[in-house]
Amino acid sequence: MLDFVLEWATHGLLNASWWQIVVATLVLTHITIASVTIFLHRCQAHRALDLHAIPSHFFRFWLWLTTSTVTKQWVSVHRKHHAKCETAEDPHSPVAHGIKTVLLEGRELYAKEAANAETLKKYGHNTPDDWLERHLYTPRNNWGPITMLLIDLALFGVIGITVWAVQMLWIPVFAAGIVNGLGHFWGYRNFEAPDASTNISPIGLIIGGEELHNNHHTYPTSAKLSVKPFEFDIGWGYIRALELMGLAKVRKIAPKLQLGEIKPQADAKTLEAIVANRYELMAGYASEVRAACRSELERLKSNGQEAAAAKLHAVRKWMARDEAQVPVALRQMVQQARGVSPKLDQLIQMREELRAIWTRTNVSAEQLVQDLQAWCQRAEASGIAALQEFSRKVRAAHA
Repeated sequence: MLDFVLEWATHGLLNASWWQIVVATLVLTHITIASVTIFLHRCQAHRALDLHAIPSHFFRFWLWLTTSTVTKQWVSVHRKHHAKCETAEDPHSPVAHGIKTVLLEGRELYAKEAANAETLKKYGHNTPDDWLERHLYTPRNNWGPITMLLIDLALFGVIGITVWAVQMLWIPVFAAGIVNGLGHFWGYRNFEAPDASTNISPIGLIIGGEELHNNHHTYPTSAKLSVKPFEFDIGWGYIRALELMGLAKVRKIAPKLQLGEIKPQADAKTLEAIVANRYELMAGYASEVRAACRSELERLKSNGQEAAAAKLHAVRKWMARDEAQVPVALRQMVQQARGVSPKLDQLIQMREELRAIWTRTNVSAEQLVQDLQAWCQRAEASGIAALQEFSRKVRAAHA
């Protein structure tokens, strides 16, 4: 008997080698990541897809085992994050709380908001409310990790405690910390979304595709998080596999700007197309503003205007952003930098005028079409090649 106990404690029921234990741990944590991104995030929080009862119940059970997550709480906190993004009410914004706080205390920020009854009432609608949810997953959510610990101990022996610890830390570190923290602090942006969201990596493997956070904040109801040819979203691969098996149905993916013949002038269909694809269009516009900044920096330096060049260089990344997103302390510097270049100033001014076309809600569609036509005419009469080319692109857009 003692020999059996020692053998079990050393190797567990599987008698796995160290590398097999490492692989098993990575597989187990990856299943948890897939459960979060497919079930909690894309299906429950954003309704980007519908799941058959089989994968839906599996994901709920697995998340109960490995995270003790209550679906209604997770969904409520995440929906509030989108509704109040980067304001004082955002549950886990590095803009509001600081990057260090979100990275190191992301789990605590989530738990605090999950305990807010008002948040659950306002944002927790249409989440599971069946017998299992009412009698097991919600009131006894801590039983899941305890059960998982016993399973890990049985399968791997004493080293199963380490396997379990990694499982318990995986979501708080990678989801609550890295996605919610770095995803609003560091990375690249495909779209000029109205927040600071970034894509952490173009290859979405480790966090199931959640690395593509700027794409998600731009099109939150899209079941597919990758949008560029060089981006990979493994979560989307799993969703497509489930769809092929009849276990999922995709409801929506991000729109893609379609260009056709250049119309003599913009019309109602043009307006519809640019409103639907406004973030993609504005990302292209931002590229033109950045190119203008680089040209202006070279001109100022060649003319010996080092002080003006230094001011422009200090705020160059904010020149193509909405004024509300520019830190208050830098807004005057942005205005001063615009003042050194009439071309750059006009590019930014006309960007604001174009953005106003879809942000105004107190005018008719007919008036907006007229405003768009007037904008194109001014752009093409500006003598600025970038504006002229962008106007032609706008007139070629179609829904």
